[in-house]
Amino acid sequence: MPESFPAASPLWAAHVHGDRRPFLLARNRIVAALRAFFAAADFIEVDTGALQISPGNETHLHAFATTLAAPDGTASQLYLRTSPEFACKKLLAAGERRIVEFAKVFRDRERGALHHPEFTLVEWYRVGEPYRVLMDDCAAILAKAAEAAGTKHLTFRGRAADAFAAPERLTVAEAFTRFTGIDLLATLPGGEPHRDGLARAARAAGIRIADDDGWSDIFSRVLVEKIEVQLGIGRATILDGYPAVQAALAKPAADARVAERFELYACGVELANGFSELTDPVEQRRRLEREMTEKARIYGERYPLDEDFLAALAAMPQACGIALGLDRLVMLATGAARIEQVLWNPLP
Repeated sequence: MPESFPAASPLWAAHVHGDRRPFLLARNRIVAALRAFFAAADFIEVDTGALQISPGNETHLHAFATTLAAPDGTASQLYLRTSPEFACKKLLAAGERRIVEFAKVFRDRERGALHHPEFTLVEWYRVGEPYRVLMDDCAAILAKAAEAAGTKHLTFRGRAADAFAAPERLTVAEAFTRFTGIDLLATLPGGEPHRDGLARAARAAGIRIADDDGWSDIFSRVLVEKIEVQLGIGRATILDGYPAVQAALAKPAADARVAERFELYACGVELANGFSELTDPVEQRRRLEREMTEKARIYGERYPLDEDFLAALAAMPQACGIALGLDRLVMLATGAARIEQVLWNPLP
């Protein structure tokens, strides 16, 4: 398949669409294969709303805002969702046990080879099951996507991963030690982040640190610059046991310094983020408020909390859930170079 299309020509030009069409048809086959996979596992496909009171409350996610005008002219602010998570968890509280959504989501300040302001998440939840079952789901989905695309390997920028090989399982702490020599858990005494300790270790590993970088900023910089590019080479990697301070919606693990949260990588590309769901509304409120305080510090803005979501948590059973970037999965299965190649109608 071709690696790129002429940027100077409009996407509706016949020759440009002709170049992109094989990627798009492969996308359709992959979507059909995933829908069949979830149907066979007794998942109910849901379709939640894109307009929400809160778009999500993670520090570094940026949303599109809009105004809702009532018939009497009263105006209120709504947001395009960055994820269907809050709505899906309300459905779990209502009694659903296995749900999946192929959700259009929207994130501002994101544009690049792997990012687009509008994209698709495949998000699914299992009630009463351990979060590691999601890892098995991920392995099966990689194989299903590759099979639908007619390939055995996922590829991106010269890197390749066997789509049918069992993923490597690696903890975040192990990855920091292996690729940077940093003892990550030593910078989390009692579960609280020790900023200066991580800063010293990161500088020793060759990471440039700004004076106003917090622990989470440094963690993310080390992960992006030194670790992510090493993951999912030859076979996929499941990176498990994220620090609890990096898992605002996840349940703590037996070691309270980390959470029952993992991410899936292939070819150095993050594909999915899954975890055991936190169901304590008081603790969840505390965490989301902390995220919004940090967002206000860094970006000068905050988003409202979804009070209906917090109320629903009190009725929500123990569950695990995960969001997978469909467009990135299609890219890796088809060998596409940019996300626009696998979107039917991307922004110009």
